[in-house]
Amino acid sequence: MNAVHTKSSIAGTIIRGADRHGDLTLSADVVIIGTGAGGAIAARVLAERGLSVIALEEGPHITAKEHGAMRPTQSLRNVWRDGGMTFTAPIGDSPVVNVTMGKVVGGSSMVTGGVCFRTPPEVLHRWRSERGLAMFTERELDPHYAAVERWTNVSEVPTHMRSTAVTRFGEGLERRHSVSLQPLHRNTRDCVGEGRCNFGCPHQNKLSVDLSVIPPALKSGATVVADAHVERIVMNGNGTRATSVVGRLGTRHRFTVHAPRVVVAAGAWHDPVLLSRSGLATRHLGRHMTLHPSLRMMARFKDPVRGWDGALQSAYTPHFMGEGLTLVSLFIPPGPIASVLPGFGPDFMRRAGELQNIAIMGCLFHDEGGGRVWSVPGAREPIVTYQMDKGTRSRLAATVRKVADIFFAAGAVEAFAPILQAAPMTPDALHAFNLEKIPARRYEASSQHPLGTCRMGNTPAESVVDPNGRLWGTDNVWVADGSIVPTSLGVNPQVTVMAMAHRVASHIR
Repeated sequence: MNAVHTKSSIAGTIIRGADRHGDLTLSADVVIIGTGAGGAIAARVLAERGLSVIALEEGPHITAKEHGAMRPTQSLRNVWRDGGMTFTAPIGDSPVVNVTMGKVVGGSSMVTGGVCFRTPPEVLHRWRSERGLAMFTERELDPHYAAVERWTNVSEVPTHMRSTAVTRFGEGLERRHSVSLQPLHRNTRDCVGEGRCNFGCPHQNKLSVDLSVIPPALKSGATVVADAHVERIVMNGNGTRATSVVGRLGTRHRFTVHAPRVVVAAGAWHDPVLLSRSGLATRHLGRHMTLHPSLRMMARFKDPVRGWDGALQSAYTPHFMGEGLTLVSLFIPPGPIASVLPGFGPDFMRRAGELQNIAIMGCLFHDEGGGRVWSVPGAREPIVTYQMDKGTRSRLAATVRKVADIFFAAGAVEAFAPILQAAPMTPDALHAFNLEKIPARRYEASSQHPLGTCRMGNTPAESVVDPNGRLWGTDNVWVADGSIVPTSLGVNPQVTVMAMAHRVASHIR
């Protein structure tokens, strides 16, 4: 049976598609594809302006309370895309990059550490000078930043929320480079330092969009449909105007949403696939992906530093940003950390027993658009290739030495280089190790920040969307997520993505 719902009969609700019986047909003023940092913000902006909004989410609806009660392995199975095992296909001398994303109402904001940076001024300057996007000034973006920061309670992490591991690294940084760690800003409230933001806060104190943005959108009349895998956007005869969105509801049924406005916010990994399958491919679609490939540098101290005892991410240093490197503290729950420790059998058990002595620092690189999304006929997921640019490759070895040296200055006795088959090294062993000869493909790299595959620009010849997020060649299709960000940022992109989505939604009439 094909169930037809009016706007008023579903307003303000979350429909669990997997629990429905029969097909579903809906109508609204706006349909939004995706409920992550971009889609949720767009839904709230448009719903609060009085438009009827339907937001479609491929993943399930899992409440923050349910997520916070899960073990990390349960979170990976139920909340993360591909169980956290999504990887790039490397081209040339490039590492395989593990790119983690959420697949749930709330999107990837459910599985991040909550770090919030505004777009660095030097990046905005680059957008203006190199990309011709003169409108992107700090002053013009400030109201968009202010709104999303207020909605998600972005606030400074207090010093007392730093673990001993972070404090020790800060001491080493001061000894080697005469600079201090600076506090991070995160979207939290009353954080008590459980250290498991990526796997669900037991107290619901991380204000991901499922808690901070979607409920007000629902209160203003928006509707969220979970378990709704969008297959394509239906266009009119000449391909300039969208008329509806169609797809699968759960595993058995179909859905159709009729709307005169379509906002695509499925993320930089999947937007190009959807647009291509909808007949909306352009020259730059799926190209120019940046990832902020990151290395996980670990070190062992003689005494306990209890890296998990504090905010999951609490401090960073901008000291090396001029070199394309941002160092950000982190520590995830002990179980996942233990799983990446080196060694086998008794050797592994010994190291696992020393977990309280382990410290970690994240090394985030400001990369240059070497990723590309490839749609695979008949396949649900794309193949994403990634070729690390020469500049980033040249910084890998120097970064390992730099961060290890800071740890050693802080009193660490071993450093664990993020290199396949590399054993933990003392200062002398690291000095003797020929890091500069190690190919980039042997490095272990990760990312939570895919950006740029529908990049914004002034003309169709150089971009996928215009400066207001509207897809070139269409009258009523917009993109409002990290895929429109023109370049790498060099910092965690959550606030940039939210502010860009707020700006795009504000231009939709």
